[in-house]
Amino acid sequence: MSRREQWQNILDSEVKRWSAMSCAQLVSELCDGHQAYQMEFESKRYNVEVELLENTEQYLNVVVAVDDGSLPASIKPLFHSWICPKPRLEE
Repeated sequence: MSRREQWQNILDSEVKRWSAMSCAQLVSELCDGHQAYQMEFESKRYNVEVELLENTEQYLNVVVAVDDGSLPASIKPLFHSWICPKPRLEE
């Protein structure tokens, strides 16, 4: 399995975890705008960064990025972003 394929497994797992959160949970977890942490998979360490790119009245734009910390490969991490629509308030 290539390095990028290994990263993809971590990315898929983390995107699934973060995208399952509600907008309120995401804002709470990303109150500083981002989180960075390491996780281990098959005895290897990976860097994960989650960032709140936009927080508008209508939606959140969130990105998750993964790399293994090695150069030059980690200069271009794998990433996935998505829009989390905020619930509409009844007038």
